[in-house]
Amino acid sequence: MELVVKSVSAETLKTATLVVAVGEGRTLSDAAKNVDTLSGGAISAVLKRGDLAGKVGQSLLLHSLPNLKADRVLLVGTGKDPELTDRQFRKIVSGVLNTLKSLGGTDAAFALDHLAVKNRDVYGKARLLVETLADGEYVFDRFKSQKVDPRALKKVTLLTAKASVADVERAAKHAQAIAAGMAVTRDLGNMPPNICHPTYLGEQAKALGKANKGLKVEVFDEKKIAELGMGSFLAVGQGSAQPPRLIVMQYMNGKKSEKPFVLVGKGITFDTGGISLKPGLGMDEMKFDMCGAASVFGTLNAVLALQLPINLVCIVAAAENMPSGNATRPGDIVKTMSGQTVEILNTDAEGRLVLCDALTYAERFKPQAVIDIATLTGACVVALGGHTTGLLGNSDTLIDQVLDAGKRADDRAWQLPLFDEYQEQLDSPFADIANIGGPKGGTITAACFLSRFAKAYEWAHLDIAGTAWLSGKDKGATGRPVPLLTQYLLDRAGV
Repeated sequence: MELVVKSVSAETLKTATLVVAVGEGRTLSDAAKNVDTLSGGAISAVLKRGDLAGKVGQSLLLHSLPNLKADRVLLVGTGKDPELTDRQFRKIVSGVLNTLKSLGGTDAAFALDHLAVKNRDVYGKARLLVETLADGEYVFDRFKSQKVDPRALKKVTLLTAKASVADVERAAKHAQAIAAGMAVTRDLGNMPPNICHPTYLGEQAKALGKANKGLKVEVFDEKKIAELGMGSFLAVGQGSAQPPRLIVMQYMNGKKSEKPFVLVGKGITFDTGGISLKPGLGMDEMKFDMCGAASVFGTLNAVLALQLPINLVCIVAAAENMPSGNATRPGDIVKTMSGQTVEILNTDAEGRLVLCDALTYAERFKPQAVIDIATLTGACVVALGGHTTGLLGNSDTLIDQVLDAGKRADDRAWQLPLFDEYQEQLDSPFADIANIGGPKGGTITAACFLSRFAKAYEWAHLDIAGTAWLSGKDKGATGRPVPLLTQYLLDRAGV
């Protein structure tokens, strides 16, 4: 979809569909007033009949209003409050997009720049609007014999005041890069596990490196992983016919003297639970257990599109967790790259076993900060549901930066405690550490485990088990937390 930003009067624009706002109590926006006046009171007449109450998300399509260059006018309800929430604003934009999808026009113009959204300036509103539009266009029909029919809508014009054009254009540029990154993440998450395995992820990384000269890509096979001493990582994948891969992608577009930021993604391309086998019901959704890795790929794609002036290293620990005669058993003890030993009490707590070695590997880059992203614990879904990402870490400064990025990106996280008392739940009589800490505080003890491998730098952990995908009739990857991560990197880059 092409996006254009213009500073013209809405009623003078030639377009297939002009979108204007109407609040409760027959309150017309300035654009709607001008359209109403030019059309001889057509909108006022509709409102007097009670055809549109103006509640948030309501809409009414008017055809062939007199004296207008627009073929149609779409009235959208914006409610009675002077300021909208992010959720209300998204509801309005999504409703408009759904209506536009059903129409034959190839273009539309949005005259919604006057709307006030809580805690958002012109840039923030425009970015939220464009991200909602772009993400709403996403379709995954790669494996369907009958593809989705091409949409008629090809172009959207955002109308704004002359003084705001530059801000809206910058917002649109950032939003399109973020939405494209989310699409990459969703595609990888939605891919079937017989295709999207660790080798496939390595191939995707190599292809990305070939397409971007400034990106250095290394893909380590199981022999190299063993040479690095990553016994914990290897233990997860040893029961599968699909070999593990450690993927390292380096984007160095900042000053040579600047230490890089590091993103580490959990890439369990399918998780049966191993010998600690999961129940069969819903196990198909365990293809989404690599969404942490997918979000790293998506965020990197957004960074590449924007050519952010930062140094960024992306590490993906990819493996498939399967039961077999070669699989790791409960009770096995493995040695990590850090030298610490781990007693594996549950083979279904495998994400932390691949991440711990990847976090140790991150030390060699002497990072400014490290963020790992993982669909790590069902306990996080119980605690925070499907709306909010769990956040833990060892640096208050980094935690605050990530929380702020999540708020501004409308991709929120919530901090959970990482108190020393929880560490005791990981005590093992046979090894340095156990890989589970019992039924209480599962999200926290999982982070406690990871914290033991992240002492050399500022570190934050995002548990996206509840936010990475949807179940039910809308089953599929969400693309989160690409908006949060990209916002964090935008902030660090100062653009």
